[in-house]
Amino acid sequence: MELKRVVITGLGAITPIGNTIDEYWDSLKNGVSGSATIQSFDASKFKTQFACELKNFNVQDHLDRKEARKLDQFSQYAMVSSAEAMADSGIDLEKIDLDRAGVVWGSGIGGLKTFQEESKNFNDGDGTPRFNPFFIPKMIVDIAAGHISIKYGFRGPNYVTVSACASSNNAMIDAFNLIRLGKANIIISGGSEACVNESGIGGFNALKALSTRNDDPKTASRPFDNDREGFVLGEGSGALVIEELEHAKARGAKIYCEIVGSGLSADAYHITAPHPDGLGAKAVMKQALDEAGIEPKDIDYINVHGTSTPLGDIAETIAIKEVFGEHAYDLNISSTKSMTGHLLGAAGAIEAIACIKAIENNVVPPTINHFTDDPEIDNKLNFTFNKAQERNVTYALSNTFGFGGHNTSVIFKAYND
Repeated sequence: MELKRVVITGLGAITPIGNTIDEYWDSLKNGVSGSATIQSFDASKFKTQFACELKNFNVQDHLDRKEARKLDQFSQYAMVSSAEAMADSGIDLEKIDLDRAGVVWGSGIGGLKTFQEESKNFNDGDGTPRFNPFFIPKMIVDIAAGHISIKYGFRGPNYVTVSACASSNNAMIDAFNLIRLGKANIIISGGSEACVNESGIGGFNALKALSTRNDDPKTASRPFDNDREGFVLGEGSGALVIEELEHAKARGAKIYCEIVGSGLSADAYHITAPHPDGLGAKAVMKQALDEAGIEPKDIDYINVHGTSTPLGDIAETIAIKEVFGEHAYDLNISSTKSMTGHLLGAAGAIEAIACIKAIENNVVPPTINHFTDDPEIDNKLNFTFNKAQERNVTYALSNTFGFGGHNTSVIFKAYND
């Protein structure tokens, strides 16, 4: 069968550096750090006392108070970002086939705050089991897709992918495949996460995964820097309206770009550490290039996983050098996690948006907070350190890797008929 072409027609984002697409992109271009001392709870007893939290966000500006109370924060964020993406897409719900419109969302953890609060209430009580009737519907990770589909009446494919920090890339890849196989015309995809709470900070502290640079949180996320010592936890959501090309053209949609390639692999090595030779990362980038039908030299920009961890940044660099050879020195690389922190299951979605905006504007956002070269990393590579760079971007590749050894890559291409 002839595969359909797949394009992006709507974008939405709520991030630690901007609560709309325009705010987010402006902050990315200008190298704004979203990291600061935690405001949502008293973190003074934790090893890490800072995070990339949302700022000036009031859910009641977007959702009815009664409705919002029925949703965990990760679902609230999903609803807000998908609403922006749908408005941006210009879709008229009365003029599309709702049976061929779906939602494929991603989240690594889901309703962590809800689980924390309900467990605390039970433990603080007299032992009588009193639980909120919305406890389970608020907590379960698939519920975000359910709420989005109910709001828009989308009766097509509907589910959530869970692969830790690769979750929203997995969701977008599934959406891409469903549409190009002819199983849907439109899919809202992306991801959301809300883990900046006691359980999230405490759990990642116990893993020794987070930076503890409490005296200087704004520079704590330092991908590829010699003094990096862990990632900075972030929260928020990114949403994309993914659509079959002819369907988009028929309704006169604005087209941001095309999705042309994807890759999926497992390290099969360790639950939290990457394979030291970057084997899984190599595999997904090669798969994505092959599926797109392009050569390594065609890629202009890689938005790397780049979490600011000692092992991960080295392994990903090794993989890039092996896959791209000499062209690795000609392309731009950046880790926008240096600004947003790590949004876990939502990381792939907001980083896909960074790639799409780079293509649209021919500007590569920077990797901020670089102070000292790491002798174990080839610093002849262009990591776009500290300042955005203008560059013609036709093809952009986005990597996300998750605990459990889950690896994903997606390639976006400037649209032309």
